[in-house]
Amino acid sequence: MTIVLGNRDGFAIEIGDRDGYDPNGHLRRVDLWAAGQWLTCDDNAAFVAQFRFALAREADWLRTGGGPPPPWPDLSPEANHRRLPGGTATPDGEAAGSPDHHRALDWGPTTDNLIAALFRDGDHLTLTFQFWREDHLLRHPEHAGRVFTVELPTAEFVGLLDRARAALDDTAQQHQQQRR
Repeated sequence: MTIVLGNRDGFAIEIGDRDGYDPNGHLRRVDLWAAGQWLTCDDNAAFVAQFRFALAREADWLRTGGGPPPPWPDLSPEANHRRLPGGTATPDGEAAGSPDHHRALDWGPTTDNLIAALFRDGDHLTLTFQFWREDHLLRHPEHAGRVFTVELPTAEFVGLLDRARAALDDTAQQHQQQRR
C-alpha cells in the first residue's frame, strides 16, 4: 500500500509498498512532488536508513530555527535561486548568497537531480528547485532554465518530513520482525 503525505501541487511524499521492491528491505520507492512536478523522476529508489536520516536532519534544522531568509529580499524567490549557485555576496558584502546556507532537499541520490533552495520568512518557507541533468532536460525541454516555487507553512513541511520518517521507521521495523 502506498502512503501519500501532502499534495502534489504543494509538497508531497509518497512512500511505496515495500513488498516486491527490495527483498532485503534496504530500498523503498519514494516519490517526491512539489509544484505539480515529480522530483524523483530520475531515481525514486531511496536507501531507507540514509533517507530517514536526511529527513530527520532537515526537519531538526527547521525546527531549531534553521532556514535563512532570502539574501536578496527585493527579488523574487526564483531570482534569489538563480543567484545562489554563483554565491554572489549580499549588498552588505556578506556571503549569505552561498548555496550551502539555503540548501534544501539534499536527501541523497534520490534528489541529486535537483538544485534546490529554501528561504524562510518566519513561520513560512519557500522551496525553489530546478532540474539540471542534461538527459532530463532533453526529455523535458520545458524545464530548461525554469525554477519552480512552492510556499508552505514551515510546520506543515516539518510535519510531512516527520510523518514520512515515521512511515519509513515502521517499514524498517516490520521488515526486521519478518526476518526473525
